[in-house]
Amino acid sequence: MASHDAAALEQVARDVAVLAGRLIVEERPAGLGVAQTKTSLTDVVTEMDRRSERLIRDELAHRRPDDGVLGEEGTSDAGSSGITWVVDPIDGTVNYLYEIPAYAVSIAACTGDISRPEELVPVAGAVYNPVTDELFHGHRGGGAHLSIGLRQQPLSVSGTKDLGMALLGTGFGYEAAKRERQGAVLAELIGDVRDVRRIGSAALDLCSIAAGRLDVYFESGLNPWDRAAGQLLVREAGGVVRGADQEPDKHMVIAGPAGLVEQVALRVLADG
Repeated sequence: MASHDAAALEQVARDVAVLAGRLIVEERPAGLGVAQTKTSLTDVVTEMDRRSERLIRDELAHRRPDDGVLGEEGTSDAGSSGITWVVDPIDGTVNYLYEIPAYAVSIAACTGDISRPEELVPVAGAVYNPVTDELFHGHRGGGAHLSIGLRQQPLSVSGTKDLGMALLGTGFGYEAAKRERQGAVLAELIGDVRDVRRIGSAALDLCSIAAGRLDVYFESGLNPWDRAAGQLLVREAGGVVRGADQEPDKHMVIAGPAGLVEQVALRVLADG
């Protein structure tokens, strides 16, 4: 069925992610990182989030009018095609605020019931870092790839098997109490790994797993739009993405090669 052509959905995700990525870089207000109040900072970043999501929604409505959309900044719209686009218009907003070049637009085409967003299944997606011009993309059964300009390369997760030699990625929530709990879990694990990285964008963390730049990753509190595209890319790159039980969810996401994922799960889930 044309509406479920995963390769075609991947191309739409690629095209729209790049358009939104260019918007958030080219239209980023000057001096954003030195705004005078917290409210003004939040308002400006939120407006750019909304502008990016509006562009994405408009493009998807034009290209795929029968599809649904679930976005971070807006309400969900159920479609009639069986495809729902799960969208994060700026993943890594704090990095965006401070002009740290690790933020992205994440777009995934998913199947499933939009009223149960945790259970949506990504079949195609793209994550675009507009500062580095790195476009991570793939579709189910087609592998995961990184495109920079005209160059494209396949992605594969790390071959590291020993947790003691693994570079671990993680992230923290915005609420202080949640960060304290997450920090306590990390403290139990930090002595068992080679080192730790906190990039500040879950979508790019997952892409780093797919590319073998990080060996293994865990984080709690992720929403479907934070992980949908990256989750697909990790699996297409030969990795595993799981939660506390089977599928990843808001409570836990662990990603990487199967062996490392199970080693981290034994520690993180026992401590969590």
